[in-house]
Amino acid sequence: MFSKALGLFAALSAIATALPAVHNSNNVRHHAHSEHRQLMARQENTDIISDGVKIVNNMEKPVYLCGEKYAENWRTNPNGGGISIKISFTPAQDKILQFEYTLQYPTIWWDLSCINMGDNSEFTTMGFRVSSADPTCASATCAPGDHACGAAYLLPNDDWATHACQSKDVLKLDLGSVLA
Repeated sequence: MFSKALGLFAALSAIATALPAVHNSNNVRHHAHSEHRQLMARQENTDIISDGVKIVNNMEKPVYLCGEKYAENWRTNPNGGGISIKISFTPAQDKILQFEYTLQYPTIWWDLSCINMGDNSEFTTMGFRVSSADPTCASATCAPGDHACGAAYLLPNDDWATHACQSKDVLKLDLGSVLA
C-alpha cells in the first residue's frame, strides 16, 4: 500500500513539474494555469509597446484581475479558445467584468461581458469603455448607470456584442470616472 501511494505521489510530482511555468517580476515561480490574482490600484501606468490591451483603473478603489498582468500583448490560448481577463472588486473574483479576446491574425475579435457582473455593480455605476487610436477599430462604451448596455454581452447569446479590430491595434479599457 505504501509503495502504491509513493508511486502515485511520484507520478503526480512528475506531471506537476512538466506544467508550463512563468516568473513574475519578483522572480517567483508559479504554474501558468494556477490562479494568481493581482491588485490593480487606481491610475497605474501600464504602457505597452505594440499591440494588445491596456486596462486603466479610474475608480476610487482597487480592482483585482485574475492573472498577473493588466496590460498584455495579444496572445493565443494554447487550447484554441479565447482569452478572458476577469476584473472584480474582490480577491474572490465574484461579480466580474470580463474583457475577452481571440487573436485570429490579422484580426483581434473582442468583447466586454457583463454576464457575471451581478446586479447593481460598481462597474455599471461608474461606466467603462474600450477605445483605440485607430479610427477603423470598433469601440464600446457603457455609460455610467447603463444597466442594459448594448455594447457588451448581457446574455450568453448577445453575439452582436463582439467587435473586431486589426491585431496591430492597442485597445484601452477605461474603468470609471473618465466617462462622467
